[in-house]
Amino acid sequence: MFFPKKVKAQRIMVTIGLLLSLISAIMLLIKVKTDGVQAITLGSWAPPFGITMTSDMISALLVTSSIIISLFVVWYSFTSIGEDREKAFYYPAILFMLTGVNGAFTTGDIFNMFVFFEVLLMSSYVLIVLGGEKVQLRESIKYILVNIVSSSLFVITVGYLYSVVGTLNMADISVKLATIGQSGIVTVIAVLFLVVFGIKGAIFPLFFWLPGSYAAPPLPVLTLFGALLTKVGVYAIMRTYTLFFTTDVGFTHELLMILSIITIVAGCIGALAYFDLKQIIIYNIVIAVGVILFGASTMNENGMLGSVFYLIHDILIKGALFLLIGIIIKITGTSDLRKMGGLMKRYPVLAWSYLIAAFGLAGIPPLSGFVGKLLIVQGGFEGEYLWQSIFILASSLIVLLSAIRIFIYAFWGEEKGVKDISIKTYRHLLAPTICLVIVTVLYGIGSEYLVPFMTDAATVLLDPSVYTDAVFGGVK
Repeated sequence: MFFPKKVKAQRIMVTIGLLLSLISAIMLLIKVKTDGVQAITLGSWAPPFGITMTSDMISALLVTSSIIISLFVVWYSFTSIGEDREKAFYYPAILFMLTGVNGAFTTGDIFNMFVFFEVLLMSSYVLIVLGGEKVQLRESIKYILVNIVSSSLFVITVGYLYSVVGTLNMADISVKLATIGQSGIVTVIAVLFLVVFGIKGAIFPLFFWLPGSYAAPPLPVLTLFGALLTKVGVYAIMRTYTLFFTTDVGFTHELLMILSIITIVAGCIGALAYFDLKQIIIYNIVIAVGVILFGASTMNENGMLGSVFYLIHDILIKGALFLLIGIIIKITGTSDLRKMGGLMKRYPVLAWSYLIAAFGLAGIPPLSGFVGKLLIVQGGFEGEYLWQSIFILASSLIVLLSAIRIFIYAFWGEEKGVKDISIKTYRHLLAPTICLVIVTVLYGIGSEYLVPFMTDAATVLLDPSVYTDAVFGGVK
């Protein structure tokens, strides 16, 4: 913000800031792994009276993933976003958004989660209109209106919850709701939270705003939105439905499961219906949200472990895919599949990178989507959700088909729609993209080494006492 017209200084500052943040996140990840859940209540107040920040394994993993994806997007932006946008507080907006995202992942106070949601939303309002193109301004109105409604409903729902338990500390809410037991008003509040976070996480039927709003801004902004913003809503559902609302799982989690399956269906229809590159991958976000929440709704070890694996996978793979299609759009000048073809001849590295990412998205072993989806299906079978689990497997074929369509249309056949793009620009765009694709491949191949971290994350979600003990009794 102090160098609004000095683009080079901004680039250096944002890169240094994100690298330092990544180092801090990795140190926090190691600290949580060795010493357990970390909790601090600000202002030297004793919990539950002060505002608590809590970092367990799932929040530490998500914070690390969000910084990694932001680093690659910023690197990609140096070549793709344009100096006019860079001089209009583009990088400060990204960093403020990342503050809100990571704050939502680590807060231990339900009202503070609302505050961090507002921080990331205000930053996203800036990013979605940056450049002032007609389509951006049109879609931003819808995006802002939807989020104003959901934020208002969020405050109302928190008010209802406070009237029942008399606290905003998430660990304290968990303890008090456990003593209240099954209650009609608690179930109503659980459904309201599902609506609030469902709007932000894009579950059926609340994702109507997402395809248009996400497709409007430039590709680096779309990448950030697609990789991170819906995941905050998904995380919030997983957190509240494992920490708070565990007394009436026969209704609340069954509802969550039904909605997750319908979300997958809607996403599959959208992914097959469009010939627009952006829309196909955006609808694949919707499919992934359904898959993650299905795993969480099973409330067993394999299902939850698979959800955590798949959540991190989706952040990384969606980031890689959006950067890849950004290069395709830059080369062809269009996002319409029917107007492109034959890119394989001139851009073989781009083609094979995209194919690897597409296979990762579909869950072809040993790539990153395989382990998470396998565990989610195992969790479904263990919970006796037979047809739902088979449906999850079938959706993988739809995902693969939608991704391979892009490969066939864009890279095979006669060359058409190719514009002149300098080798220097192409290489500068390809470098961060290939690095991110490599990260996704390593995530899949090295999943065995990540199992201890993912198991810790699933354990905290399935056993709320680990979380509450850390908040009230120091580090567990």
